[in-house]
Amino acid sequence: MSQRKSQSVGVIGAGPGGLATAALLAASGLRVRVYEACPEIGGRTSRITLRDGERGGGAYCFDRGPTFFMMPYVLEEIFSAAGDSLASRVELTRLDPMYRLVHGSASGAVRTLDTTQRLPEMARRLEAMEPGAGASFERFMADNRRKLALMEPILRSPIRGVMDLMNWRTMKAGTVINPHQSVYQHLGKYFRTDAVKLSLSFQSKYLGMSPYECPSLFSILPFIEYEYGIWHPTGGCSALMGALAGLVEDLGGEVVTGAPVSRIAFNGRRATGVEVGGDRGGVFEHDHVVINADAAWAIKKLVPERLRPAELSDACIDAKRYSCSTFMLYLGLEGRTELPHHTIYISGSYKENIDDIAVRGVLSRDPSLYVCNPCVTDPGMAPAGGSALYVLVPTPNCKSGIDWEGEKPRLRRLALEQMERVLGLSGIEGRIRAERLVTPDDWRGSNINFGATFSMAHTLSQMLHKRPHHRLQGVDGVWLAGGGTHPGSGLPVIFLSAQITAKLLCAEAGAAYAGDRAGGAAAASSRRSEALAAAGA
Repeated sequence: MSQRKSQSVGVIGAGPGGLATAALLAASGLRVRVYEACPEIGGRTSRITLRDGERGGGAYCFDRGPTFFMMPYVLEEIFSAAGDSLASRVELTRLDPMYRLVHGSASGAVRTLDTTQRLPEMARRLEAMEPGAGASFERFMADNRRKLALMEPILRSPIRGVMDLMNWRTMKAGTVINPHQSVYQHLGKYFRTDAVKLSLSFQSKYLGMSPYECPSLFSILPFIEYEYGIWHPTGGCSALMGALAGLVEDLGGEVVTGAPVSRIAFNGRRATGVEVGGDRGGVFEHDHVVINADAAWAIKKLVPERLRPAELSDACIDAKRYSCSTFMLYLGLEGRTELPHHTIYISGSYKENIDDIAVRGVLSRDPSLYVCNPCVTDPGMAPAGGSALYVLVPTPNCKSGIDWEGEKPRLRRLALEQMERVLGLSGIEGRIRAERLVTPDDWRGSNINFGATFSMAHTLSQMLHKRPHHRLQGVDGVWLAGGGTHPGSGLPVIFLSAQITAKLLCAEAGAAYAGDRAGGAAAASSRRSEALAAAGA
């Protein structure tokens, strides 16, 4: 191996972007060490374990953050590049129903829609909600199949400036993006009623955004669900992190937990390593440093402001628009819970709820909420006969000035009341055997700027080259991976960001990028074709 190929890379953060980047770099022959501040890997995709102290200490297990796993072929590409396979390390179950939607109303009545990847059946269910919606859904799927095919090269490429957009593929994609429209407005091309349009636009919440503001290009989100399905990794999405960490170590890399990075060391503008606290602390030299912590927090705290361009000054970073935050309840319950794996309540005052979060910065009277009940698919997530409910309420972020500690009891009570009133889960309070609450202040305390759990907002002015770049501007040898850079938030695109960053870094380090190997690419392509066939494409 040449000296160039044996260059050393320090990765800050063992979240999905950091671990995926580390695996690709290790597979490409670079020496890799991942530094994770917490005792466990995963970042926002780690596992929370709570115990029932009164009943023998049985374990209730929860994903900390992401619970939806989509587009598994993207992660398979990373394993294939390393000569491995995702299926050999993680068991995946396709969900049907994918999720249950519970639509509220001004009267308090609710309407339920169970979604399915069986497209003719899904078209029939939408037709029952709105005459003509079945045929419109088929047209929506065909149009977005083409849109994703045209957009995927952009999602897979570094966008460092306008010149990276000046090519025939991008110009062709521009014909289907409609940047002047929101997702909700775009759906008016297909559907008439709010209920159907919200059933196919609430997914903008995956980006922490409102469907009334989220750019219409993100109509690909519901398409992706119906095209590729929604999957549950046995053990939760945190199991994907364990698989990636195992892959990194099998490739000769290191994953070090309890190792908080306090700064990136520089010689002039060139990164030379990281300073690490904790029991395993010290200054460690590296030729390159990859940041996978929250991008806004990490740029401010780890890179001296004097080295950054004006657009990445502390003031400019804080002035950016940020996603919403979330109030979380992790509830270990006695007894099974009669809900599907995923249930989403869409507020009967949805527009007011959205404006409360994104415009007014206040708490809603009738908030939307999401409940994950993984034990219906994966009973091992709770003690025998129990349930591990993950409850998420979208809220304003910490820019709102809300006193989260003071509001915590009211938010908890409101969430439990919503679960009883709109989901029919009576008597939850008396069944709770283990519990943890997380507020936006807690997210902020875990080094997430303004507690914005979905990072910087995905507005048109903060997308593509307007997000921090994969090769961080103004300095040498510092790279970004994760939701804070292009293409953005969500597990599939975070894995795409890892591929982009790893390929760029390998080119600079003089290493052959493992993802370009014909065998790995062919295997990934084959598995993707299988996924498309299974989806009925």
